[in-house]
Amino acid sequence: MISSSTILLIILFILGYIAKNQAIMIAVYVLFGLKLLKVDEKWLHYIHDKGIGWGVIVITIAVLVPIATGEVGMDDLLKTVQTPRAWVALLSGIFVAVIAKYGLGLLANEPEITTALVIGTIIAIVVFKGVAVGPLIGAGIAYLLLKVLSFFSST
Repeated sequence: MISSSTILLIILFILGYIAKNQAIMIAVYVLFGLKLLKVDEKWLHYIHDKGIGWGVIVITIAVLVPIATGEVGMDDLLKTVQTPRAWVALLSGIFVAVIAKYGLGLLANEPEITTALVIGTIIAIVVFKGVAVGPLIGAGIAYLLLKVLSFFSST
């Protein structure tokens, strides 16, 4: 008999396919492979505990590549404070990085949120012609909204 975790992975793969979300499809594919190889659950828990941190490192490396290649230099960095548009971009970058930090905690502590984020992303892509931006920023926004809701429900 197929386990409920396998059924959920299949559903996530299908949703990822519908949304054309390659990251979800690859993640599910890898997890299926680990399950088929009967990898010890300790390894899966290790991946769960450390994986998001590894992902943040990879994303940070990717963001810093233009500096390492010289595509972005000191002059470019100094220009970031010279126009209002640059200040908006700078503040937006700070804002999304901060809320993504809280999204990271939300995903780590409540993994079921991931499924809701995937479904929400699919709805946005299909209905509103949106673009998948990744679970960290989505979880960060969810965290902020949940905090606002809890504030108003406790008063």
